[in-house]
Amino acid sequence: MSESKAVALTLACVFLVGGWAEPQAPPPAPKPAAAPRAPAPKPLGPSTPSEPVAAGTEAVIETDAGSFTIRLLPDLAPNHARFFVTTARTGGFDGTTFHRIIAGGIIQGGDPLSKDPAKRALYGTGGLSRQPPWRLKAELSDRPMTRGSVAAVLLPGRPDSAGTQFFICLGDQPSLTGKYTIFGEVTAGAGMDVVDKIGQTPVEGDKAATRVEMKKVTVGVRVPQ
Repeated sequence: MSESKAVALTLACVFLVGGWAEPQAPPPAPKPAAAPRAPAPKPLGPSTPSEPVAAGTEAVIETDAGSFTIRLLPDLAPNHARFFVTTARTGGFDGTTFHRIIAGGIIQGGDPLSKDPAKRALYGTGGLSRQPPWRLKAELSDRPMTRGSVAAVLLPGRPDSAGTQFFICLGDQPSLTGKYTIFGEVTAGAGMDVVDKIGQTPVEGDKAATRVEMKKVTVGVRVPQ
């Protein structure tokens, strides 16, 4: 088997277990034993947010590693963009961490359980829908899953299980196109430098060994010049 095929196979397996990506980079360390299932958390934000997201809406993510901006894509995934905005405006992301990192592949965050350092063993299990009624129906598209894409995390085999958790691609992930709802993109420039810095956080398996916290997520609309 060629090196490139071995890398793709390894990361595809990681995705099936945890909901992830297939980076063009060396495979991550073996995944640790699955964390115990968390009790169902209270939803962050309403199940059916009513206000549409305006074109040009952006979210500034302030982290320990610096700030970066996500441009939301309401034309592509209106319900996911709306849910993200509602969660951000109610402070749902503030204090959460980027708890899962695959070097060269993705960074994952938004789990409300990650606000509590004492619940580290449960990180990655919160903020998702585990049974009907689903909070967010999948809004899949043929938009390529490229570097900087922001997409919703899913439970394996449950396409409508999205919630507050999301991931950001550190590199192009063509095998994920059409399988996860893309609802935003990191703006060009210094933003991806910060995301890349987060992607270099030391890990234990695929869990961040140190906290990379979202201190504040602020939503606004960029006015065209």
